[in-house]
Order: sequence, then C-alpha cells, then structure tokens
Amino acid sequence: MNQKELSELRRRFRADKSAISRVYGCYVNVKKEIISDLDESLGLMTQEEVEQYLGLLKKALSGSLGRNQLDIVFSTQQAADSEEHRLLSGLRASRLEDGELRGALYRKIIDSLELEENYLILLAYDRYDVPGKGADDEELSDGSETVFSYFVCCVCPVKSGKAELGFVAGENRFHTQSPGQIVAAPELGFLFPAFDDRAANIYNALFYTRKPDQVHQEVIDAVFHTQPPMSAAQQREAFETALSDTLEEECSLEVVQAVHEQLRDRIVEHKESRDPEPLAISPKSVSAILRDCGIAEERIGAFEAECARQFGPEAALSPANLIDSGKFQVKSSQATISVSPEQSYLVETRVIDGRKYFLIPADELIEVNGFGVHLGTEGAKPDSFEKV
Repeated sequence: MNQKELSELRRRFRADKSAISRVYGCYVNVKKEIISDLDESLGLMTQEEVEQYLGLLKKALSGSLGRNQLDIVFSTQQAADSEEHRLLSGLRASRLEDGELRGALYRKIIDSLELEENYLILLAYDRYDVPGKGADDEELSDGSETVFSYFVCCVCPVKSGKAELGFVAGENRFHTQSPGQIVAAPELGFLFPAFDDRAANIYNALFYTRKPDQVHQEVIDAVFHTQPPMSAAQQREAFETALSDTLEEECSLEVVQAVHEQLRDRIVEHKESRDPEPLAISPKSVSAILRDCGIAEERIGAFEAECARQFGPEAALSPANLIDSGKFQVKSSQATISVSPEQSYLVETRVIDGRKYFLIPADELIEVNGFGVHLGTEGAKPDSFEKV
C-alpha cells in the first residue's frame, strides 16, 4: 500500500461515507478475562457515538508507512492453506457475523498481548465500491470498477477517568464526579486484506502500532504467524551499529554529517514531491555517500555485508527510520550540542593543545540561562588548530 491508498481508506471512516453497519468487540481486563462482548448496530446509536467508534477505527489507519503502519506479508503456502489465513479470510467472508471466528481472533490477541490496563478489542467490516480514476487522477462518475471488502481491528486501552468537580442541578451544589472508564486511542490494530493498487491483496495485511519502537511482535506472531518487521528503533540501531562497527576510526563527525545531510535531503525532497509511494533506499545508496567521503572500499564492502546480514540481501530501507531528520545532536559524557539539521555543518572537531574539542561558531548573540553574554577576544590564540 502507499500513502495515497491509505488516505483513501481513512476518508471512508465518516458516518456519511462508510458502509459499516455494526461494530463488534470485547472488553478485556488485566487478568485476560473477557468482561463483556460488544455487538452493536450503528443505526441505533447517536451521531456522537457513531463518530466516536469510527474515529477509533480510523486511528488504526493513521501514521506513516514503515513506521506506524507495517506490511505483513503472507507466504503463498500460508495464503493457500494455513490456520491463520483461513481465520482472517473467514472473518472477512462472514462480514464478521460469525461469532465463533470472532471469538477465535479475540483469544489469539488476548493470550498473546500484555497490557497493564483493561482494553477494548474493536472490529468493523466495510464494503467499498472503489471508483475508477481518469488519467488526471480524478474520480470518474460512471460507477465503480471493483469492490474492496475488508475489516479493521484495533485494541484500545480503557483508562479510568480523573475525578473532577461537577455541578449537580438538583442540589445546586458542586460534587466530585468521576467520568468512569474512557476508551483511549488504539495501541495497535490491523487491516485485512491490504488495499494495493486500489484492490484487495490477500497476501498482505497492514499492521498498526501507535509507538514505532514497539511493534507488538507477540501479537503479530499469534495472529499472522509471520516474521515481524523490524521496528523503526531497531532499524536505526542496526544501521548505526553497521556504520560505526565497519568504518571504525573512519566513522568521523564529517562522515556522519554527510550521511545525515543527504538522507535528510531525500526525505525533504520526497515530502515536497508528494509522491504517494514510500521513500526507500538501499545500503548501496549509503555506500555511494561513504565513497564520496573517501572511505576505503574494503570498509564499504564490510558495511554492505553487515547491512545484508541485519536487513536482508535486498533491503529497502526508509531514511526516516535511519535518522532523526528533525535534529542534529552531538553528545559526549560531559555535554550535548544540538543544532538545526540545516546547520549541522557548523559543528567541527578540533585538536587544541593536544586535546579534542567540538566547536561551533559564536559570532552572534549568546545566551546563558536566558542571560545575554559577550565573549571577549583578549588572549585569543591564533587559529592554528589541527583538524581531527
């Protein structure tokens, strides 16, 4: 799926757009016990309640592909004959009306998931008449070309509301009132099947995690029986390790600056282009940056081999998972220097009187704890520093 297809589905989660007629689910406590089942018609709810349910389901389709939204890929054998795929396909075919199949899915999630609070498992089925599009990417008005039927599942923590003062009209007084149990935004969820090329792809599902560094591998294994993708945090750690371990002493500030700058430029350019396809690079693209920095071919080869071991031989990596494009930070055990990414070139390493330093220019107004200070020039030494 690409970002445009994900956005197209998200727009359906409105009362006047979706074909969702019922919501299903169960309320689970911390002991993994089902407190109550949910099987409700949206037609019998108030407008506010409908919007709240649809809003929760919509949030399971939020975030960025490759970070919050992860591709789950089934093997051909799994799609042809496996317990996990039969369960998901059966739920879809029954429009979630088969209570036994719903119960089986609930049990897989409940038995595997560890949350420190009660939670709601929420399910909804939708049938989307996908409109055709012309050469100008505008929707055609002469009916749909295909029908995409799918269901969404999300797991929402249920939190105790904070007690607050409230006015009681009958007594004309204020009393402490508790809003009770409040359903929070989903912690995780999934869409089945995937919406690829604006049609159903039964070989894929889309898994949602609210926190990119927590992919809930235990739930992915229990429901899909597939190898979980690496989280964004795991990808960044593996990339940093591959770079520092294989380059060794050649992994200088200047090299890291160059890698950060060029990856950030690609992220910015991709965002400005509004290309719906996720941005991806290969380790060879990073190798080209290293080569421009004068890194020895032997070390570049070692870097590519380590990336192949960590990510797979044909890895396509998201730059946003490899760097933090919003900041540039240099840290030692004594201090931390942060500059805007656009000005990372200002940070330098120097050796002064035999000691290593990080330096940044101090040409403009300097503040210390909010106080403007002036830097004197008396006693300044000539600029005869040796670059590290």
